[in-house]
Amino acid sequence: MSRLRARLRKTPFGPTIVVAFFTLGLVGPWIAPYDPLAIDLAHEYESPSWIHLLGTGDNGIDILSALLYGARLAAIVSIVVVGISVVIGTMLGTWAGYYGRLTDHVISGIADLVQAFPAIVLNIAVLALVARPGLIHLIVALVVNGWVLYARLARAETLTLREREFVEAARALGVPTRDVLRRHVIPNLLGPLVIQATTGLGVVILAESTLSFLGLGPGKAVSWGALLDQGTSVLLRFPHVALFSGGTIAFTILGFNLAGDWLRDRLDPRLR
Repeated sequence: MSRLRARLRKTPFGPTIVVAFFTLGLVGPWIAPYDPLAIDLAHEYESPSWIHLLGTGDNGIDILSALLYGARLAAIVSIVVVGISVVIGTMLGTWAGYYGRLTDHVISGIADLVQAFPAIVLNIAVLALVARPGLIHLIVALVVNGWVLYARLARAETLTLREREFVEAARALGVPTRDVLRRHVIPNLLGPLVIQATTGLGVVILAESTLSFLGLGPGKAVSWGALLDQGTSVLLRFPHVALFSGGTIAFTILGFNLAGDWLRDRLDPRLR
């Protein structure tokens, strides 16, 4: 398996999956052959056919249409959560690494406290505070612990960068701290952060699917996790429902992991 992954990371296989995922997330609802919420009890749990290419699920919903609509939800949640987490984590991690002392202790202590709780348990606890979780609540629940990894990465890189000659020269010339961070420190963090964010997109998709599987998804929105939940209840009789939904989740996450490896090989000079 490790040899296969080593071969795949040298090819654009991962980035191709990522591009295809976001493309389907953008145009999926427009090209979906059916309404994913339409009830058709006469065609409930049908096997794949020319009418329903991936078959049907509970209440006769078209699985292909549900996957296409679910791709948009997964794309929106992953981009927003990772984007907010990167901004918050980069700011806090940069401050902690650059200023050190009390600032570092406080920010690192908060990060340790958040990481002390299992991620999924913390997500569930946040969503449990709302009677009817929606998309905004789901995003907030995932951001609550999503920023920590980026903060730790930014802090570790900043601890090294603040001792570099160009940063010390900027400080010696009297450049304000804000400008030092904005012009000299943060731009040098972008490479590692982009690599981590690429892999993080897949992690968020998995987390969103897990929460939807547990019934904590955003209301009536079509989700891959909710579709997988339907499939598990009829797994032995109609395995195609869980097979297609679970396979889509696994294949997408694999694509983001390979894309992260592909970027690391090209952006990290130590691996060239």
